[in-house]
Amino acid sequence: MQGIFSFAFRNARWLLGGLLLTFFSSFGQTFFISLFSGEIRESFQLSDGEFGAIYMAGTLASAVTLIGLGKTLDRFSIAVVSLCVISALAIACLGMSFVSTWILLLVVIYALRLFGQGMMTHTSQTAIGRWYDADRGRAISLTSMGHQIGEALFPAIVLVLLGWYDWRVAWQICALVLVVVALPSIVLLMRVEHQPDVDRHLKVVRKTRDWTRREVLRDGVFWILCLGILAPAFIGTSVFFHQVRIVESKGWSPTVFALSFLILSVTTVLFTLIAGQLVDRYHARRILPAFLLPLGVACLVLGLGQEPLAIHGFMFLLAISYGFSSAIFGTIWPETYGTAHLGAIRAVAVAAMVFASAIGPGITGWCIDRGIGFDFQLLVMAAYCLFAAAMMTAAVKILERRQEVL
Repeated sequence: MQGIFSFAFRNARWLLGGLLLTFFSSFGQTFFISLFSGEIRESFQLSDGEFGAIYMAGTLASAVTLIGLGKTLDRFSIAVVSLCVISALAIACLGMSFVSTWILLLVVIYALRLFGQGMMTHTSQTAIGRWYDADRGRAISLTSMGHQIGEALFPAIVLVLLGWYDWRVAWQICALVLVVVALPSIVLLMRVEHQPDVDRHLKVVRKTRDWTRREVLRDGVFWILCLGILAPAFIGTSVFFHQVRIVESKGWSPTVFALSFLILSVTTVLFTLIAGQLVDRYHARRILPAFLLPLGVACLVLGLGQEPLAIHGFMFLLAISYGFSSAIFGTIWPETYGTAHLGAIRAVAVAAMVFASAIGPGITGWCIDRGIGFDFQLLVMAAYCLFAAAMMTAAVKILERRQEVL
C-alpha cells in the first residue's frame, strides 16, 4: 500500500483532476437527482411512473448522444473538453431551477445525465487511461473514488440545503459550485497533460495496436466484454430504484437499507484500491471473468434472504464487484485496443453502461406490474452474472492469443 501513496504523491496533479471530474459528476448521477424526486414530482404533478418514464427517456437519449460526443476527446485536449463539459453541466443545473413544463424537465434531465454521469466520468477515465500505462490500474482506482466520495457527502449536503432553501435554489447553488470551484480547479490541473514516457516509475510499456472504433465495433470480443459492463449498472440501479418495494416486501425498516449504503461506499473504496494493484500486476483481462461472481452471489443473498442481514451482505458483495469494475473497465479498453481512438471507443462502452442503468428500473418495474416478484428477478440476475462470467472467460482466451501474436 505504501507504493500507491508514493505514486499518488508523485502524480497528485493529474490524479486530483481526474478525481474531481468523477466527484462533480455526482450532479448528473441517479443517486443525486433522486434526492429531489419528491419535490420534482410534486411541482410537476407527476406520478412515480410518469417521472420514471421521463427519467428513462432522458437517460437513453444521453446514451445515444454520448456515442458521438465522446470522441471529441480524441480531437481536443482534456482541459478544453473539461471546460466545455463543466460549463454545460452548470447550465443544466441552472436550468433545473427554472423548468416549468415536463418537456423542459426532460431536456434538463437529458443534459444532466449526458454531461454529468456521461461526459464527466468519460473525460476522467479517458484521460487517465491514455496518460498511464504500467500504473494505469492504480491511477484509475484512485480517480474513480470521486464517485464514492460524492455518494458519501452529497446526500447529507442536499438534505441541509433543502432544510434551508427551496429545491430550485439548491440547484442554483450546484451551478455556482461548478462555475466557481470545479471549473477553474479542474482546468488548471488538467492544463498540462501527463506524459507517460517521462515517468521514471514506468517499468513496462505494453505495446498494443491502436484500433479504430469501426474495427472495435466489428470485434465480437468487444461485445462480450460489454456483457460485463451491463450487469453492475443494470442490477445496482434496479435495486436502488426499487428499494422501497424491497423493504416493504421483506418487512424491514427503511433505516436498514439506508445504513447499508455506508457498507457499499467503504467497501467499494477498499476493493477499488485492491483491484488497481491487481490490474497493474496481472493485467485487467486476467481478472476480468471473476469480477461478476461476487455480484451473482449478492443477487442470491438478497433474493433468498429474509433477514435484514441480507441487504448488508448484498451491499458488501456488490461493492466488491463495483470496486473491481471501476479498475477493470478503466484499463481494459486501452490495454486491448490502444489509446489513439480511446475516446471514441470508451464512448460506446460508457453509452452501453448508461443504457443499462436506464432500462434496469423500467424492465424490472414492468415485470413487477405483471406479477413477477423482485426476489425471483434477482435469481435471474444471478444466473446472468454466471453466464456473462463464462462468456468473458472465453473472450479472455482470445485476448491472450492476440497478445502472444504481438
